[in-house]
Amino acid sequence: MGIHDMIEGKRQWRAHVARVRTLPPDYQIVYKEIQRYYFKVGPVGLADGTLLSGIVDFFEEGVAAGKGVLELIGDDVAAFADGLIRDSRTYADLYQESAKGSPGTAGK
Repeated sequence: MGIHDMIEGKRQWRAHVARVRTLPPDYQIVYKEIQRYYFKVGPVGLADGTLLSGIVDFFEEGVAAGKGVLELIGDDVAAFADGLIRDSRTYADLYQESAKGSPGTAGK
């Protein structure tokens, strides 16, 4: 990854954050909780940027339709977030797989 790629990635992230800031406060709160959860759980494909930007797209459509965020996603934010990554591998999965390895193979 070159310096140009890093600068472009930072530019894209700033544009993404600017889009989040245009959402109503209740949408921002829910988005930030989902983001915090994903950063902790870590879907392996999170770095490609499509998951979080897709959530913002979905939220923007909800705002345009005049719906509240919980009306859009339901009362259980965690279930909504888990549903989006249900079939994705997470870093937690990778950790569990590595922990199940044969004894004595950690250093190999």
